[in-house]
Amino acid sequence: MSVPNPPAAPAPQQLPPPMPPVDQAVTAPKKTNVLALIALVTAAVGFLFACIPGALIVGWILLPIAFVISIVSLFLKGDRKWMGVVGLVLSIVGTIVGFAVFFAVVANAAQEAFGSGDTVVSQPADEDAETAAEEEPADAAAEGTRENPYPLGSTISSSDWTVVVNSHTADGAAAVAEGNMFNDAAPAGSHYELVNYTVTYTGEESGTSMEVGVDVVTGAGNVVNSYDSLVVLADEFGLDELYDGASATGSQAFLVPDGETIVIRVSPGMLADEVFVQP
Repeated sequence: MSVPNPPAAPAPQQLPPPMPPVDQAVTAPKKTNVLALIALVTAAVGFLFACIPGALIVGWILLPIAFVISIVSLFLKGDRKWMGVVGLVLSIVGTIVGFAVFFAVVANAAQEAFGSGDTVVSQPADEDAETAAEEEPADAAAEGTRENPYPLGSTISSSDWTVVVNSHTADGAAAVAEGNMFNDAAPAGSHYELVNYTVTYTGEESGTSMEVGVDVVTGAGNVVNSYDSLVVLADEFGLDELYDGASATGSQAFLVPDGETIVIRVSPGMLADEVFVQP
């Protein structure tokens, strides 16, 4: 009689691997804030272009874009938000730098267009004037001021213009009457005074004589311009366009209160320093 085989023992159950300690658990890597990275790069490139006068427009396009992207990136989830902060700062500073460069370029262009502010004056040769200048006290007013004007005939120059005041007529009533039949006589309590001068253009391209300023200042400190009175003279100074080396000569009439003394103020260019000439 055969003995039956005993039943097979059940296979031992495999236990799951033990969980790693909490401090050894692997954490998922944080996502990089891509938008912050884009903002940083855009702001950096825009900042560089904002510093280049010829490429300002590119900087002005990129910097506002970087500003908006930087702000948006700060509200998104992700690591390295510091890049968004840096991009935001760069976009603001770059805009300020861009405006500074722009105004510097405009100022330089205006200076080239209208001449520098440096005015040079050479006086006509006069031995008596030279002797008087040597005897002037040390505290005397600087030459060319209202208190110590240059004499008639002085050559007043800037980088673009040369001006010479040729003559002054204290009583210009006859010249005004002869200049045009529609000219009005001077109102009671005032009179016309005439200033004749010559301008010469010495710039690179061309300029108009209106860039030169000639007016008079009374002893009371009032400035009198030629357009304060609408009179036309026979040798009226026009709005001539001149090229390098060309000159124009003419007169202007100024309506001055009776009893007032005047000095002539000359600006040889729109940005040039003004000087005063004694009539």
